[in-house]
Amino acid sequence: MSEDAISRALDAAEDLIYARGVQSVGMDEIRDRSGVPLKRLYQLFSSKENLVVAVLERRDTRWHARLSGYVDRVDDPEARVLAVFDWLGEWFAEPGFRGCAWINTNGEMGAVSPAVAEQARRHKGTFKHYLGQLVADAGLPPWLTDQLALLADGAMADAGIFATAAPAARARAAAETLIHAARAH
Repeated sequence: MSEDAISRALDAAEDLIYARGVQSVGMDEIRDRSGVPLKRLYQLFSSKENLVVAVLERRDTRWHARLSGYVDRVDDPEARVLAVFDWLGEWFAEPGFRGCAWINTNGEMGAVSPAVAEQARRHKGTFKHYLGQLVADAGLPPWLTDQLALLADGAMADAGIFATAAPAARARAAAETLIHAARAH
């Protein structure tokens, strides 16, 4: 029962918080959506902040698995780097896409919640590390990793704000330019 209650609480919290933001969602609403009594919610997650952190942790695992699953279908090492941006385009086009959960949540709570800020840093750090591995596998210079990560993060923010998948294609085109420039040196 405990695992089921945790799963239902996380599902409800993730759906509500991703759609509307942390501050606009109360624990009562998470209770109503999940069917988990409020007292039980607080037994499972001692605070709303702890629930948000758990949501981000679980989402992080799924997000990275989806990204790497997409990229793993590509054989050419340089094309694998660009596949990250292709995947972003597919993600941005999903119904209900509202931007990067970690950027959004950090913007809402990062200044007052070290745990949320740490989750955002961890997620972005893991993404940058993954991107760095792809860059290295393609024989590209390591400095390219930071630039590509900035392009991806900018595309995530832009896509969330403007509700369009177009930033992924623009970021991919910029990534191609950076890759060609790196190869020229």
